[in-house]
Amino acid sequence: MVVNHENFSLHSPGNVIEPWNFGPPSYVCNHCGAVLWYEERSVKSKRPRIPKFSLCCMEGKVKLPLLKKPPPLLNELLDPLGGQRSKTFRTQIRSYNAMFAMTSMGGKVDNRVNDGRGPYIFRLNGQTHHRIGTLLPNNGEDPQFAQLYFYDTENEVQHRMNAFSSSPVNKDLDSSIVDALVQMFDESNSLVKVFRMSRDRFIERDIHRLRLRLIGSRTTDGREYNLPTCSEIAAIIVGDIGVDNAYRDIIVELKEGGLHRINELHPSYMALQYPLLFPYGEDGFRLGILCSNIDEISSDTNDFVTMREYYAFRLQERDDEGHTLILGGRLFQQFDVDAYTCIEAIRLMWVKNNQEKLRIELYNGLKDAVMRGDTTPASTGKRLILPSSFTGSPRYMIENYQDAMAICRWAGYPDLFITFTCNAKWPEIELFLSRKPGQKIEDRPDVVARVFKIKLDQLLNDLKHVVYTVEYQKRGLPHAHILFFLHNNDKHPTAAEIDNIISAEISDVNKEPLAYDAVKQYMVHGPCGSINPRASCMIENKCVKHFPKKFCSQTTVDNDGFPVYRRRNNGIYVERNGVKFDNRYIVPHNVDLLVKFQAHINVEWCNRCRSIKYLFKYITKGPDRATLILEENLHVDTSTGMQNMTNTDEVKGYLNCRYVSAIEACWRIFEFEIHYRQPAVQRLSFHIENQQPVVFKDTEYLDNVMGRPDIKKSKFTEWMKANELYEEARELTYSEFPTKWVWHKKDKEWRLRKSGRCIGRIYYAHPVSGERFYLRMLLNVVKGARSFKEIRTINNVVYSDFRSACYVLGLLDDDKEWHEALNHASHWASGKQLRELFVTMLIFCEVSDPYKLWISNWRLLSEDILHRQRAVLRYDNLHLDDFQLQNYALSDIEQILIKSGRSLQEFGTMPYPNTLLLRQCNNRILQEELDYDRDTLAVEHIELFNGLNSDQRNIYDAVIDSVFSNKGDFLFVYGHGGTGKTYLWKTIICRLRSEGKIVIAVASSGIAALLLPGGRTAHSRFQIPITVTDNSTCGIKQGSQIAELMTKASLIIWDEAPMTHRNCFEAVDRSLRDILRFTTSNSANKPFGGKTVVLGGDFRQILPVVAKGRREQIVESSINKSSLWKNCRVFILTKNMRLTQNPGDIATREFAEWILKIGDGELNNSESEALIEIPHDLLIQPGSHPFDDIVKATYPDFHTKFSDSKYLEERAILAPTNEVVEDINDYVIDLIDVDEETYLSADSICKASTNILDQDVMYPTELLNSLKFPGIPNHKLRLKVGMPIMLLRNLNQSAGLCNGTRLLVTQLSKWILEAQIISGSHVGDKVFIPRIVLSPSESKWPFVLKRRQFPVSVCFAMTINKSQGQSLKCVGLYLDKPVFSHGQLYVAVSKVTSRNGLKVLIAENDNDDHFHTKNIVYKEIFNDLPTDSYHNEVQNFEADISEYEMQ
Repeated sequence: MVVNHENFSLHSPGNVIEPWNFGPPSYVCNHCGAVLWYEERSVKSKRPRIPKFSLCCMEGKVKLPLLKKPPPLLNELLDPLGGQRSKTFRTQIRSYNAMFAMTSMGGKVDNRVNDGRGPYIFRLNGQTHHRIGTLLPNNGEDPQFAQLYFYDTENEVQHRMNAFSSSPVNKDLDSSIVDALVQMFDESNSLVKVFRMSRDRFIERDIHRLRLRLIGSRTTDGREYNLPTCSEIAAIIVGDIGVDNAYRDIIVELKEGGLHRINELHPSYMALQYPLLFPYGEDGFRLGILCSNIDEISSDTNDFVTMREYYAFRLQERDDEGHTLILGGRLFQQFDVDAYTCIEAIRLMWVKNNQEKLRIELYNGLKDAVMRGDTTPASTGKRLILPSSFTGSPRYMIENYQDAMAICRWAGYPDLFITFTCNAKWPEIELFLSRKPGQKIEDRPDVVARVFKIKLDQLLNDLKHVVYTVEYQKRGLPHAHILFFLHNNDKHPTAAEIDNIISAEISDVNKEPLAYDAVKQYMVHGPCGSINPRASCMIENKCVKHFPKKFCSQTTVDNDGFPVYRRRNNGIYVERNGVKFDNRYIVPHNVDLLVKFQAHINVEWCNRCRSIKYLFKYITKGPDRATLILEENLHVDTSTGMQNMTNTDEVKGYLNCRYVSAIEACWRIFEFEIHYRQPAVQRLSFHIENQQPVVFKDTEYLDNVMGRPDIKKSKFTEWMKANELYEEARELTYSEFPTKWVWHKKDKEWRLRKSGRCIGRIYYAHPVSGERFYLRMLLNVVKGARSFKEIRTINNVVYSDFRSACYVLGLLDDDKEWHEALNHASHWASGKQLRELFVTMLIFCEVSDPYKLWISNWRLLSEDILHRQRAVLRYDNLHLDDFQLQNYALSDIEQILIKSGRSLQEFGTMPYPNTLLLRQCNNRILQEELDYDRDTLAVEHIELFNGLNSDQRNIYDAVIDSVFSNKGDFLFVYGHGGTGKTYLWKTIICRLRSEGKIVIAVASSGIAALLLPGGRTAHSRFQIPITVTDNSTCGIKQGSQIAELMTKASLIIWDEAPMTHRNCFEAVDRSLRDILRFTTSNSANKPFGGKTVVLGGDFRQILPVVAKGRREQIVESSINKSSLWKNCRVFILTKNMRLTQNPGDIATREFAEWILKIGDGELNNSESEALIEIPHDLLIQPGSHPFDDIVKATYPDFHTKFSDSKYLEERAILAPTNEVVEDINDYVIDLIDVDEETYLSADSICKASTNILDQDVMYPTELLNSLKFPGIPNHKLRLKVGMPIMLLRNLNQSAGLCNGTRLLVTQLSKWILEAQIISGSHVGDKVFIPRIVLSPSESKWPFVLKRRQFPVSVCFAMTINKSQGQSLKCVGLYLDKPVFSHGQLYVAVSKVTSRNGLKVLIAENDNDDHFHTKNIVYKEIFNDLPTDSYHNEVQNFEADISEYEMQ
């Protein structure tokens, strides 16, 4: 069932709830008589017997005269059940009304929406306005609008018919109806009578200076009278108009003057335009209608009815009121839109008129004005254009967007994206319309809007923690886009849990008939495609929604949380319009919500991309905007550097791109929310010291403004005061403060929160606003500040300004940091290490001025050059001048860069070393591959060769033969861990390099590359693109140094190949064929251009990562699914080298056999194909604190050994997800009782990543700080000396600094880390790591984040994927969630060499089953392989064990 709980509903088949129908409107407002539903009561948290309603009359405050019943003729024509005459009239009612309207309506009606077969929709673009012309037409022109009442009235019917019958739409206009309406208006409409009187006066007296004044003021009480007499309405003026003319009066000239606009506040504004809706010429809204005093305490009130309240009153249906308005059909739609645009026009008029009267200015600015003696407020102040308080304005949208982002920071990413679309055929709508039989749904947009609001409120009552926006379809129906947040414990559901929430299948008609019918009616997409190529979803003959989907036997969830829903091919289908639809055409939904609300409700599991994309769309588009942006009006001329100011009219821009339909107009008139969020967001203002915002009017003297007793109090200053008064307040930042404290606006003070929930959001400050921007950055970090001085106090040091404090905290990014980092490192590092550090900065730190960094620090970078050259030349008296020192240092830097495939020539401002120094190097890359001690390698080869087993010897012989015979074989060595692949690689490499041949040794990961002599990652050596496709090639250019290396290489060894996408191998293949075509005949037709290539790896391990990939896509990405595979010879290593060394160790053999069975999926539980049982001796039974249990098992005696590098080097905790790893690491950090340093990143948006205007406004710094990405360090990094860390980038592979390298922190500086390598081939080396600029490879946001932070993470615990290639003696496997991909469990348990080194804690099951866990094996990956090592290995195990037991 749908439950009112923080967790979403879980659906159980056969337990479907009933559709929710709240019936007909059964309540009448006690004050105005409006017919309403009980669900529309003012206070919905209570259920009173006699409810009060504010929708109609604001609980009695709005009292207006009711409309009279229409004249008999009009009553007959408006009858929905009338005959053909009535039906034709109602279809053409807008034309008939325009025929009798006295004013013309300006504005662009969007008729495109009515091109199809659907119901009629009135949709307007821009702003409406009514205009009136002269009493007489110009010479030669036909009369129109008001002129038809004045000119040549003997032929009036014909004139009216001629004005409209020319259009094909109006061909059915009936002249008899026109004639009857002329008579009706002459008898009943007071406005018509005024024009007739003017006509008669003109004819009788032949007056040529006659004017008609339609009076804009009334003397009667607007609460009682709305039928004015002719003398109240108009005055006929002969001669000049007096000076007493009010500006809202309408002056109708005789012939001169043309059209002019009527003020929306004129009482006859609507009656002049809609004579068929106001047949008596009734007054409409006017200023000065008093609110009723319902409490009867006093006899008068100073509150007035607003225009919105007036029209909200008019749109209600009452039994004792004339129904002319609500029976207007299509004309009623037009009236609704016109009424709303009038309301908005008045609001915009207020904004324009009050920008000169009401100003917001900084308190500092006011004080300066007083001191200068300038007491005229008009000299002070900003000019606002379209404020955020105006609903729908760009600033309004941005504020709501930032509020939504604040909720995202508090609750995490949204989990469900729900689209709830209004069902125009809801029975409640039909029940309301049945009160006036014959009405169509499109005739009552007010009722549709009200019912949808009731349904939406009920849906939100079933859910908690949501953000929604209401939009309108092209056809006008509303729909709500809802983002729903789950509890943190439910953020990472299993596929089965998603199936309980979301279904993309047809329900069983026998078990769930209600669900079956609902799916059939609301959730089937189509028909489209070849059946209906004209469907709206079809573009270029393809469905843009990608229907039909593929059948899928089970829901799958990738590492990003992106689901592919279950759509089984079970033979169930629904039939609509003769077309059969199976599960491939079903839109994802929640069965309970669908059945309850009987509407199209699309429920999707959010990936971050989708939720953020839609939120972002609302900001740029608005609820129904074509384009809506904030335009900067200050521009800098790039050629002259001069600033130019342009005129920007946000009001005009807003109106030009606005589209309004009738239902939206009613929604806004009823003041329903277009944006909603739960929990609430408290917007927090802030300011520089003594610059509080102050509101004042032009009429106030500044001395009086300055004398206000509370002028210095603000929400911000009172926060600091609360910190001073209450100790418990000091534990919160300013943005966190509203979670525990409540701001009382009246008393201007913070008080401790007693109930409710609220989130704080600090108002945005643009980066160009100087100190305000830096102050805002600090307010997201600093806790408990009691003064402005304390805000800029960091580590007991008071800084002069907020920018300096931000810099000290590492929140800013400029080159000053790199200068200080080199200076700090110079106290510990050698010259060589400093040069390596400098290269790291050039490559990874986006140094804005490399030359300045070099020229300022070259002496540090070359301090050992003189000593080194004296030693090389054996000349102690050698002297080098500055130029020579720089040259040698630059030469070293260039050589380090070349090892990374880079050059100083890429950094335009950097000097390049003298070529004489580099000449000896020639091709440095090639020289590096030849720079080995051949004699030493020959000796090492003999020793290694003697240790080869028979399987290894066969492979060795095949590789050596292929190299020396130039066969160009493509080989794959398949073997699990311990079978001696690395040993084999070293033997082959030693043999070939000892004979002067070049071997390119690469691996798929940095860690694996470090195990190979001279190893590199495949991506760096072959320059493989980060994003590879089926047609990608490498970045190796013909004639380059690396191309020469490829040409002269004899062998390529590529380890851990199954981890890499087949597209990478194919890209290398294409590139080698191209490079070698000039040196090797027929290379274009040979795999890898005829080079001998040997791949190695284990297909049981983790396969290539495919973003959002399904099982079949992951399998298809493997190398053995490539077209190259048919040319590959596969060798198998079956003997476990570790066991060969100790053949009597039966326990180790059995443990190795168990690991292999996990890898091959042979241990699956019979009851559940993916479950396996973990042996009890390996298990840790979880207690009340499972983190503590896994830490004690993996790190015994931690408090005494945490500083022992060997102890930390050989152990780690593994877990499937980054979130759990992060939590465990934080827990272990807290156990270490040594000084801690906290490093905060400097985050920004890459300006080249988007073309969307002013991203900084929508994504404030604290949002960027809160973002977390795989492989990117967090904004807040906690480090301590002696702590193990893992490198997250390949900084310098030749120095052992690869992605995955583990290190121990040895020293901590503000801008530099000193660490000692504890894994790989450079164990014991000390290195220096600066902060670098990192960006995620795949961002789910509509921008690219740039994070300046140390590229490390704490690694007491690491993810299973990160552990691949690591060598550990003790592993604690923590499973709070099961593994989610092929090979993960196998990789985790195979990290250790002995059974005693593995402990497993299963905390994932709610049923206290801590013995079983999921094992995922894609067995089809083994289909293209020979009989694999497992079966041979098992036979070897059994034979060896039997032989040992016999002994």
